[in-house]
Amino acid sequence: MENLQSQPDDRPEVLLIVRMVPALFSPLFNQKFRLMKAWESELPLDQFLARNASSVRAMIASHATAVNTELLQLLPALRLVVTSSKGVNQVDLAECRRRGISVANVGNAYTEDVADVAVGLLIDVLRKISAADRYVRHGFWKTEGDFPLAYKLGGKRVGIVGLGSIGCEVAKRLEAFGCLISYNSRSKKPSIAYPCYSNVKELAANNDIIILCCSLTDETHHMVNKEVLSALGKEGVIVNVGRGALIDEKELVRCLVVGDIRGAGLDVFENGSYVPEELFQLDNVVLSPHIAVFTPESFESAASVMIANLEAFFLNKPLLTPVTIP
Repeated sequence: MENLQSQPDDRPEVLLIVRMVPALFSPLFNQKFRLMKAWESELPLDQFLARNASSVRAMIASHATAVNTELLQLLPALRLVVTSSKGVNQVDLAECRRRGISVANVGNAYTEDVADVAVGLLIDVLRKISAADRYVRHGFWKTEGDFPLAYKLGGKRVGIVGLGSIGCEVAKRLEAFGCLISYNSRSKKPSIAYPCYSNVKELAANNDIIILCCSLTDETHHMVNKEVLSALGKEGVIVNVGRGALIDEKELVRCLVVGDIRGAGLDVFENGSYVPEELFQLDNVVLSPHIAVFTPESFESAASVMIANLEAFFLNKPLLTPVTIP
């Protein structure tokens, strides 16, 4: 019998440093690419890369993968970083530019789901849905009587920080509730009719609610500080679906505890999964474990975008969702 020779594996190599969220991992990745999974190796990362990744031209970077100078030095052939997120805070863009490495994100794959969560958190804070649920479950409806009054969403003035794709989807949803929209962004949007405020303090002073939808940068770190929260005032509500460090968390906790603002809906926190314990007992705060993008539909969309970017790169075609590197 003639010996069967194994066929060469001509799938392009793609590096993964850490495991992706399982729901995000489409079987198509394995079909189309030869994935080099660093976490499966017993070798330290530098040794694994020295042995296996010297020819790798593309990698997928989750939010937990720090694509910095130290890592890039170990990947001399790398020419593309594809992130599994919209934000690219984990990537040293300046170093990528210096090395001629392109970066692509998932574009608007998560946009609608994040906008839904932002509006959901706002409704929950104002109408006290989670607090009312606890009230019923603990038997207080029978023993304490009627639940305290909540607040109407319609007609509220809402300031959105970051009027990109997510911010625009939030605005569209809130317009349907009859809210009055204004915004603050890196630059004024000529095609947008909403009033624009040049800084977040002015936005807070002229609104009942502010919703954070922007990226975390050196400029936006702790952009919501004591002055901004004071400008928002005792009747104000803040919702954060951006990044935790956009807010000075210690100051926010203080304001919520003493009643200097009405409430907050938070999907993100300054120190990852660490949540200040002072918030646990507050009925004017709704807490969410950074799940705004966690739906099967958004993960399927994100996987499709990542695969399309990788395919375009290996075919020498334009990337689908390139990140502009300043």
